[in-house]
Amino acid sequence: MDSRLLLIILDGVPWRNWRSLFGNLEGWVDSGDARVWRMRSVLPSISASCYASIHTGVTPAVHGSTGNANVFRLSVPDIFSEVRKSGGKTGAVTHSFWSEFFNRAPFDPVRDIEYDEPDSASINHGRFHTMAGYGHANQMTPSDADLFATLTMLSERFGLDYGILHTCTLDSMGHRFKHACEEMDHACAHMDETLAPYLSRWRSAGYEVIVTADHGQNDRGHHGGRSEDQQDFALYYFGDAPGPAADTLLRQTQLAPTILNRLGVPIPQSMTDEPFL
Repeated sequence: MDSRLLLIILDGVPWRNWRSLFGNLEGWVDSGDARVWRMRSVLPSISASCYASIHTGVTPAVHGSTGNANVFRLSVPDIFSEVRKSGGKTGAVTHSFWSEFFNRAPFDPVRDIEYDEPDSASINHGRFHTMAGYGHANQMTPSDADLFATLTMLSERFGLDYGILHTCTLDSMGHRFKHACEEMDHACAHMDETLAPYLSRWRSAGYEVIVTADHGQNDRGHHGGRSEDQQDFALYYFGDAPGPAADTLLRQTQLAPTILNRLGVPIPQSMTDEPFL
């Protein structure tokens, strides 16, 4: 591996909330320790479809996941598979959809909620949550502090070359409270404060870090369709690689080849977008 990288996905955060409510992230942008760009999700801008595109670099029309009810083991190359082909170690602390997409499906909670598989062709070290029973009145989301600590444990215990963390907390709260409200202001600020010490720790450990979302949300707490508030979010990069101009609009399908490029892993032919780093 040319470098090591952690990808942090905060589900369902629209562009305006990133830039106005995440004070620690924005402070690092002001100091020059991070850079930020606007990224636009694929369509549909629904969670499972975006997860699959983030990691495969292809659209839902190609990978086949057209929504949250259509989750299966994908057949196209992805970040995990390509890192493993190059001998790297991978880890994931995410919703169980990621395990189904990139390791095995259907998800068996007893077998798959936690595993360490050094010889896996995909995810070596997985810690997953299902959010079983999720609804408007009960988010069923784990504590983000626990998720950040778990990814840190995996990276330090196993020497991950590539790791991903995904949390649905802000997406779930957005569906419940919508975005222009006191509850979301506090939730975003709390997430920013919880994340910040781990960002410093990961950087000190030698990781490049990308913090971003899978999609946005509109004022009614919805996403899935075409509009800037549903599709657009921020991408923060902590690392030394040259990048595009600050006003460049990035495409979500650029993320997978960019990560592989930073790791020094060959980019498969299926990922046709150019890396932005």
